[in-house]
Amino acid sequence: MDNMSLLIASVLIAIPIFISYKQHLGLEKEIIISIVRAIIQLVAVGYILDKVFGLENPIFILILVFIMIINASVNTKKRGAGIDKVVLISTISISVGTVITMAVLLLSKAIEFKPNDVIPVAGMIVSNSMIAIGLSYRNLNNSFKNRRAEVEVKLSLGADIKEASKDIIRESIKISIQPTIDSAKTLGIVSLPGMMTGLILAGISPLMAIKFQIMVTFMIISSSSIATMIATYMGYKSFFNKRKQLINS
Repeated sequence: MDNMSLLIASVLIAIPIFISYKQHLGLEKEIIISIVRAIIQLVAVGYILDKVFGLENPIFILILVFIMIINASVNTKKRGAGIDKVVLISTISISVGTVITMAVLLLSKAIEFKPNDVIPVAGMIVSNSMIAIGLSYRNLNNSFKNRRAEVEVKLSLGADIKEASKDIIRESIKISIQPTIDSAKTLGIVSLPGMMTGLILAGISPLMAIKFQIMVTFMIISSSSIATMIATYMGYKSFFNKRKQLINS
């Protein structure tokens, strides 16, 4: 794809802007800002990755993955408003999910420890974990607000905070993982995922592309589940004070 082709393709952005204007959604400015940010960030990352790929130094690979995790953790702060040390919780959760998943992939030799393998795969793991954790935080906030009476009744009957929150915890984990599971159900039938499509466009055999996509599906479900479970069990405690009472929201 040359620059002119990309420029022509950018006309597609006019469609959501027009829809927003016509329907009075007020999203025109946000769409433009998001596109400009995406272009700047992708260009910057492209140059950085080009340098890192050339160095092939394990230290630089690990630093870049850590930067991804920190940025993803900071981005969960908004949905985790009200949860103490939410960035730290997200960092721990995403890190554990990423380390476990990447370790399995590396030990199985599904990928090699080199920049062009580790960095794109780690990026997918981190970003999907971030989204799943964000859904869990949002549900925790809503559930502890809307089901306050239910939790307080359980506490008054002698349940500890974990027992009183059990249903909310389970629901939060389920809600955050469900979109990933639903997406996996429709792979190849309703949608051809980005990675698989990209490999095919790059000239890779469809059968080889399928193998990579299956691997990606496994790793996303695994890492999202691990990260969400850790974040949810660490996060729910923030809704109680030291006397094990539900905090007023």
